[in-house]
Parts: sequence; C-alpha cells; structure tokens
Amino acid sequence: MDPGWPDLIIFDCDGVLVDSELLSCQCLSQVLAEFGLQLGVEQALELFLGRSTAAIAQYYRERGQILPNDFFLRLKPHVLKTFAGALRPIPEIAAVLSELRVPFCVASSSDIDRVSLSLDVTSLASHFADRLYTAQMVKHGKPAPDLFLYAAEKMGAQPARTLVIEDSVSGVQAAKAAGMTVWGFVGGGHYRGRDGRAILSAAGADRVFAQMSDFWEA
Repeated sequence: MDPGWPDLIIFDCDGVLVDSELLSCQCLSQVLAEFGLQLGVEQALELFLGRSTAAIAQYYRERGQILPNDFFLRLKPHVLKTFAGALRPIPEIAAVLSELRVPFCVASSSDIDRVSLSLDVTSLASHFADRLYTAQMVKHGKPAPDLFLYAAEKMGAQPARTLVIEDSVSGVQAAKAAGMTVWGFVGGGHYRGRDGRAILSAAGADRVFAQMSDFWEA
C-alpha cells in the first residue's frame, strides 16, 4: 500500500486523538488504591496501555485476585468526571482531520461512552459522527486484530488498503495482525521520558512520528 493514499484511516482514540493515557492510568491507580490494591501510574501504563478494561480484570484474576463487583462501577464515573474537566486534544489533530480526503474512523479499546465523551469535550466529535468502533463490539480486544478488522469491514475497506494510527504496543500488534499498515504516534504525554520510537518500532510500526504536524511527511 502507498501509505500516502490508503482507502481508510483508522485512528485509535486515547493517546492519538486525545491526550488521555496519563489521566486514565492515574484514575485506575487511584481507584485500585480505594480497594486496597497498589499500582503505580508507570506500571499501569506498562500493563494496560491500549488495552480494554477486560484486560485489567484478567490481569488480577490470573494472580488470584478477583476485583470487587463494584470496581468498574467506581472506575468509569471517576474517569469520565476527570476527562470532563481535564482532557485535551492532541495538538494539531483537528487540523489533520479537517484536511483528510479519505474515509476515516475511530477504533478504540475504551467503551463507547468514554470515546464519545472524549471526542465531545475536545470538540472532535463532529469529525467522526457515528464512525466509532470499540472493543465492546468484538470478542477479542487488542492485541488481537478483531477490532480493526471489524472497523474496516464496516467502513467497506480492505485491510491491505487500511492505515492505522496507534500509540500502544498492543494496538500496533493488532494492526499488523490484521494485515494493515500502522504508524506509531508518540506525541502523547505518556511518552515523556520514555523512548516511544524504540518501543513502537520494536512492536512492528511501519513509521513512528511525534507531532501531528508531521502526519503528512510519510
């Protein structure tokens, strides 16, 4: 595929459209602490960046710890409240979306309520309308390819003609498993002090960039 002219571009949401990863991991750490479980923000990033909430439950289940039934009932409103007050768009993403002349959509590990709120509070919702696809809609979340394949099918595009923009190892792995071209984006706050370029390149990203102003410089 000529990466400059895909038939479809799929954007991850967290860390690509909105600078949310640090906020969400801070929320996770705080709510876990309320239930007596200690997990630092950096460790949360390492374990769950780009993953769905099901991955959190699985992680603790595999270690013999079953999260309380009300854990996610507490986590979700805490995240949504935090986002409503503090979430910001990735700089220059609105300009990129405005200039695109090929179909594009969102495919996120977050649930649809969180994605919708994220796009609303950052004034990005109008760029996507109802072209929002989440891990709730498929059996297996990232790093499995299911979500990206589902989004491409719904958008009427072939995987080989699809470009994915991702910020996480699991997202890059999912895109490659789907047979898609993937660009790693490392401009989110969660990559400050981390070698995101090396991390995503090692995961298989076809290109890594750090500013949305460099989007067109493929």
